[in-house]
Amino acid sequence: MRQILVRWAVSAIPVLFIVSLLTFLLTALIPGDPGRTILGQTADPDKVAAMNEALGVNRPLPVRYWDWLKGAVTGDLGDSITSSVSVSGQVGDRLAVTLSLIAGAFIVTGLVGVTCGVFSALKGGWLGRLIDGTAMLGMAIPVYWFALVLSMVFAVKLRLFPAIGYTPFSQSPGKWFMGLVLPVMALGLSCAAPVAKQTRNGVLSELGRDYVRALRARGFAERTIIVKHVLRNAAAPIITVLGIVVVGMFGGSVLIENVFAMPGLGGLAVSAAAGQDITTMQGVAVVFTVFVIVVNLVIEVLYALVNPKVRTR
Repeated sequence: MRQILVRWAVSAIPVLFIVSLLTFLLTALIPGDPGRTILGQTADPDKVAAMNEALGVNRPLPVRYWDWLKGAVTGDLGDSITSSVSVSGQVGDRLAVTLSLIAGAFIVTGLVGVTCGVFSALKGGWLGRLIDGTAMLGMAIPVYWFALVLSMVFAVKLRLFPAIGYTPFSQSPGKWFMGLVLPVMALGLSCAAPVAKQTRNGVLSELGRDYVRALRARGFAERTIIVKHVLRNAAAPIITVLGIVVVGMFGGSVLIENVFAMPGLGGLAVSAAAGQDITTMQGVAVVFTVFVIVVNLVIEVLYALVNPKVRTR
C-alpha cells in the first residue's frame, strides 16, 4: 500500500504542473480583451488599456504563470480578474455543491449499474435483453436532455421536487436532499449504463469458470457464490469503468449544474469562461485535476484490496 501512495504522489506533481501550464496557456490564447469585457464594448481605449495594465494581463506569460504558480503552491489561486474576489474562496464556497452532486451520482451509478448488470447476467432471456437495451439507450441519450426530461416530469408536472436551486445541508437537511434528487438521478442514471454492461460481461465470464461449478456442487448458496466469489473476481474491470465514469462526471456536472441552476464549480467555470476570467478558469481546472488524481488513487487502493498481487508490484 505504501508503494501505491508513493507512486501516486510522484505522478500527481508533474500531472498538476502540466495541466496548470496547459490551462494557463490555452486560456491566455482565448480571443478577447478582459479590460473591454469589464468596461464594455464602447469604453474608451485608454481606459481599457489602463484596466488591462491594472489587471496585469499585459505582462509576459511566463511572468504571469510564475506568479500564479507561487501562490497556488500555498493554496492561493489568485483573485478573479472580473470581480477581484479570491478564487480559492469562490471554489471553497461552491465545492460542497459539486461534491454532493458527484458523490450522490456515484452511489446511484454503482448501485444501479452493478445490480442491473448482475440481474442481466443471471436472468438472461427477455429481462436480460431489456436491461442490455436500456443500458445501450442510456449511453446514447445526452445527459443534459435526460436532466431536462426529469425536471419537466417530476418538477414541473408532478411538482415532487424543486426544479432549480440548492439548499445547504446545514440550513435544511430535508431541502438539501430533495434538491439533489433530480440532479443526482440525471447524472447517476446516465452514467450507470457502461457499468451495467461491464458488470454483465464480467459476471457472465466468471459464471462459466470451473470454481463456480465446484462451489455449486459443494452446496454453496447461489447468493454466496455471486457476492463473495463471482463479483470479487470480476471487480477489477468494474472498478476501472467506475473510475472512468467518475472522471466523466466532472464534465457532466457542468451541464447538470447549469440545467438545475446549482451554484457549483461547473457554473463558476461557465461564468468565468463567458467573462474571460482567466484566473478563475485556471483555478477551477486545477481543482478538477486534483479530483481526478484522487479518484485514480482510490482506484489503485481498490485494486489492491480486491487483488493482492497489486500490492507487491
